[in-house]
Amino acid sequence: MGTLVACLDTTLRRIGGAPTYVRTDNAETVTVEHIAGIPVRHPQMVAPGRHYGCQVVSCVPYDPESKGGAEATVRIAKADLVPTSANLLAAYDSFAELADACLTWCDAVNSRRHRATGQTADRLDVERTTLHVLPIEPLALALGEERLVGSDRTISFNSVRYSTPPGYTGARVWCRVVGEELSITARTDSGDLSEIWRHQLSTPGVPQIIDEHYPDHPDGRSIHQPRLRPRSEAEIAFVGIGPGAGRWLKEAGPAGATRIRAKMARAFELATVLGNDKVDQALGLAATAGRFPLCQPWVRRPASSG
Repeated sequence: MGTLVACLDTTLRRIGGAPTYVRTDNAETVTVEHIAGIPVRHPQMVAPGRHYGCQVVSCVPYDPESKGGAEATVRIAKADLVPTSANLLAAYDSFAELADACLTWCDAVNSRRHRATGQTADRLDVERTTLHVLPIEPLALALGEERLVGSDRTISFNSVRYSTPPGYTGARVWCRVVGEELSITARTDSGDLSEIWRHQLSTPGVPQIIDEHYPDHPDGRSIHQPRLRPRSEAEIAFVGIGPGAGRWLKEAGPAGATRIRAKMARAFELATVLGNDKVDQALGLAATAGRFPLCQPWVRRPASSG
């Protein structure tokens, strides 16, 4: 259903407005059943009509005059787009190539003169003035199925995990299958709905995780590192010396350095005398070199002569 509504949204936006009626065949996604010859519309298909300002109507069963226009799209696809035994076109490598071929075909056909009217499709510019204005955003159903981005920046779709770009943790996104791809749409910082990523469809057990979605995990293999969270006055004072102090603490802890708190206190004392910049630079160099008994040389005094 989502794909059908998405196609309807794309079509209406391409022609620049919504007509009063949209005619379709009696597919189960449109007509649930007929009672005494009256079509019972699918409830989810009524919502797009209200949203776009048009009424979805279906063809009369077994009536060639009403079905001819709807079925013409099938005839066109078989003749010009989808490879058949009578078609010389090679098979498309992807659904995207077929979509591009459809756009190319539309441009070519719309530039021809119509056999009955003798005019090109430029008449649509005149007819467009009678169309209803489209809503800014598509119907939510056209965006696909709603998902919530987890703390690991992934969503689950058909039992497969797909990663999302940074900045969407805890946000609602919508997923829709487009050919062989999964389209993920979300509301961006500007408040607009936009496609934020497309993944190749996968199967359960084969997650689609993109390294660039985790810039804080180089090559996607880095172990999550704890963040500095100074709580006591001594911790806040030490980390406040500068970024070099933070690097020193991050390296000293995993290395099993001894008397870390005493060395932090001594470094803060030196910073009050020598200035934060010098001590922070020394701490950063010590962290890079992996040397953590760094306070001892600073407390040495030159031996008195005589």
